[in-house]
Amino acid sequence: MSKWETITLDQDDVTKGVFTLTLNRPDAMNALNTQMAIDLIDCLDQLKENKELRVLVLTASGEKGFCVGADLKERNGMTNDQWKRQHDFFESAYKLIREFPYPVIAAVNGYALGGGMELALSCDLRVISSHAKMGLPEVTIGIIPGVGGTQLLPRSIPVGVAKEFLFRGNHMTAIRAKELGLVNDVAEISELLDKTLDIARDIGKNAPLALKSIKQSVNNGLQTDINTALNIELDQYYKCANSEDRLEGIKSFNEKRQPVWQGQ
Repeated sequence: MSKWETITLDQDDVTKGVFTLTLNRPDAMNALNTQMAIDLIDCLDQLKENKELRVLVLTASGEKGFCVGADLKERNGMTNDQWKRQHDFFESAYKLIREFPYPVIAAVNGYALGGGMELALSCDLRVISSHAKMGLPEVTIGIIPGVGGTQLLPRSIPVGVAKEFLFRGNHMTAIRAKELGLVNDVAEISELLDKTLDIARDIGKNAPLALKSIKQSVNNGLQTDINTALNIELDQYYKCANSEDRLEGIKSFNEKRQPVWQGQ
């Protein structure tokens, strides 16, 4: 794996299929600049091809900010063309997260604002620190979310609640996010990564082909009618049913041992 300027990547010692990607600009509250977007694209492109990976945890350094969105200091004075070029990098990075083949879990360790909240929304699951807050304040500076906020949020919580949140541009507490089902769990900052890794390790024990098929079935099925969605599920079901891993799953169950997955 490469070394990057603005992010780090670690492989879990307990479950080798779990990797943790950490945003690493703590002095800027992990604000997203052009270099971070480029680093994310390079890292995620490499991880997609990693044969060991089963679950990706996305978190950030420090205890204050998960990501406070785009680096407005870098954007100050940008021309429209420069802004567009930068945003193209942002779009590519976020698309890679949304379409990552395996589950992605956000461990939100602090403020997740603007693009930072959209980063968390792009993940499959979210665990948030009890002191953290989330927000999409773009409307207060004359724009709207541009990497998924207006689409992902109302797919995660009631539409009316999402619209109010977007219109007002205010912050949401960790407890409120849990009440709405926007996050899967809340943890104290000292326990956040351990709790997230527990979930990741539990997921990472399961058949890799099945994990990919579940993600495809849910994500693609939600965008269509129920009959089409059921056909999408059935296609993915038979990919798993006709796989070597399905045979191994049955065999290991009957032999009372842990399965050895091949991912095929």
